[in-house]
Amino acid sequence: MGVEWVLVCHGLVTLLVVISFLCGQWPIFQGTFVERIHYFLTGGFYDYLLRLVDSLCGSRGINAILSVEYFCYHRPNPILQLIYVAILGATYYFAVKSSFSYIPGYYLGGSHRYISLVAVCIGVVLFILTCFSDAGTVNTENVSQYLSAYPYDNILYSEKECSTCRITKPARSKHCSICNRCVARFDHHCGWMNNCIGERNNRFFLAFLLWHFLLCIYGTAAIGLILAGRLVDFKVIHILTVYYGIENSFLSLAPHVVQVSASSLIIFCSQFTCEQYTCEKPFLLLYLELLFHGT
Repeated sequence: MGVEWVLVCHGLVTLLVVISFLCGQWPIFQGTFVERIHYFLTGGFYDYLLRLVDSLCGSRGINAILSVEYFCYHRPNPILQLIYVAILGATYYFAVKSSFSYIPGYYLGGSHRYISLVAVCIGVVLFILTCFSDAGTVNTENVSQYLSAYPYDNILYSEKECSTCRITKPARSKHCSICNRCVARFDHHCGWMNNCIGERNNRFFLAFLLWHFLLCIYGTAAIGLILAGRLVDFKVIHILTVYYGIENSFLSLAPHVVQVSASSLIIFCSQFTCEQYTCEKPFLLLYLELLFHGT
């Protein structure tokens, strides 16, 4: 299978996973495979794993799994940080190996080799800043500053003492049971960052999310442009326009592209020779190379 088809399949699988994860509970997907994928991603896999371990190892296996779960999700540890680095590194490696050979291309300039690297590095920097910056720890030395900065409204927030830290809790603060500290303007504890998200690193966390969202859009657009450039390189659009006799535009081609089959193109291409139509290769070879080899 050619690299182009690998990219197409990867994009379709990624789109299916994203839609299933975010929208799988919508009524429109009730009873469909999208709902089942959503269940599998959000908890079904763990349930199946526990059942499998219980059937194979019994209660000892279950206790071992629960111990690992406690360590991963209820104690500070770098496991999810390492997983993030592995995912990012593997994804970028796959993109380099599969796509960089087509850059520069018809629609993308050679500068995108370096732009993509810079974009990934910026994401890593934001990740590091979020992970290792202080979230806004409240202690006996700075509690008075936070008390004056965030007054109580006596509705949602009233004066009370943290039973663990033995200090007065400022408004909008919370004691994190995982990090074992009070955090000003506590939002949540992020396992991927192995850190709390609070007053002092909330901006880094939001920038991290926004940048990775933009990075996903950039990667999707770049892969789409690479595939579109390969269609131009193989003269597929030209073949379709000659076959249907319509204008050379994607909008006018769209209703007809799905009608093109291998048999119809082979019949069409077999009617041409290089003497009848000037091109670098016979249409049949162009189409077969795109369909089976991708190079």
